[in-house]
Amino acid sequence: MATTRDPGISREIGPEAISSAVEAAGLPTLPSGTPEKLTAYLDLLLRWNARLNLTAVREPSEIIRRHLVECIQCAQQLPSVKRLLDFGSGAGLPGIPIAIVRPEIQVTLGESQGKKAAFLREASRVLSLPTEIYSSRIENMPASRIFDAVTLRAVDKMAEAVQTAIPRIAPNGWLILFATLKTENSLPAPEIAWIRRLLTPGLTDGLLLIGQKQNVSRGTS
Repeated sequence: MATTRDPGISREIGPEAISSAVEAAGLPTLPSGTPEKLTAYLDLLLRWNARLNLTAVREPSEIIRRHLVECIQCAQQLPSVKRLLDFGSGAGLPGIPIAIVRPEIQVTLGESQGKKAAFLREASRVLSLPTEIYSSRIENMPASRIFDAVTLRAVDKMAEAVQTAIPRIAPNGWLILFATLKTENSLPAPEIAWIRRLLTPGLTDGLLLIGQKQNVSRGTS
């Protein structure tokens, strides 16, 4: 069923606006139909944001510039993986854009706050995304739950979250961090070999860090 949208908002977050932002950021062109699905996600995010504090950024164009573009960059830079955990997903960033841009990846959205988890369920339903919503703390996940990649973006106590995330990564799996020039050195992860360090388009100090978990033998000689 079609939803009624404000014409002014539609112009600001239409598929053309998203495609233009992606082009301006120097990122690869999105596949056909992807800008439309991202538009539907942002439309839903804006409507729910009127009731919940999903993001402090309110202007549609700024949400595209400051949030969506870096999540698209992340999706495009991800290695080939099957299962991904978006740790502390919040408004679904970057998990939902990853699920849209990379539909071959099975995405789990980890979000312990009930109202935000409800938004993620609704977004997954409206967008027909086969995402799993894990609505508890990641620490409570069964030890058997292991992922090929874990993403962390704008989570509280990032350094602690990194340590919680690492056991969830399969051997030779990937940790993807949204960091800044100021915070990157305060996120120790000796188990991770950082493979790529990318500046975030449109942000003066944003970084995308992509690292691979190492198989470290702890035996003694």
